[in-house]
Amino acid sequence: MQQNHRNLIIISKHKRLTRLWQFFFTGWGLVMVAILVATPFLTKQILWTPIRAVNMRDVITNQFKMTNASFSGTDKDGNPFKINAISGHQEYGKPDIVFLEKPSGIITRKTSKGKTTDKVSAISGQFNHKENILTLTGNVRINSSNGDKILTDKMVIRL
Repeated sequence: MQQNHRNLIIISKHKRLTRLWQFFFTGWGLVMVAILVATPFLTKQILWTPIRAVNMRDVITNQFKMTNASFSGTDKDGNPFKINAISGHQEYGKPDIVFLEKPSGIITRKTSKGKTTDKVSAISGQFNHKENILTLTGNVRINSSNGDKILTDKMVIRL
């Protein structure tokens, strides 16, 4: 019987599969597969390579960060307000509060003499958008259209 080229190709492919089959089922292949599968469960890590350079506290704190933040709406009496800030961020554990850096804005309110417009500014602030409470801290300045001026360290405004 004479062998042709085609028979050699089929035999060589068969030998490769046989060697691969022998590798996996002689023990070494099974050991390697078992190690790869069991490693995440034994180390209790999702990633096999730990990332130690990442500060998770910074990631969580700065997860929701805004620049040129702006909030506008109406208060419980229907008067408009608009609050701007250089930046704002939300913390993971406090989703209702936006922490503001250098907030400023215009708040309109009703008084006995009519509507008064207040221009407010501060170094920092917190806006609780669920309860509509704006807390301003640090060099709080309020200039009203009726001539009143207020300078204080902290002020809570219920919108």
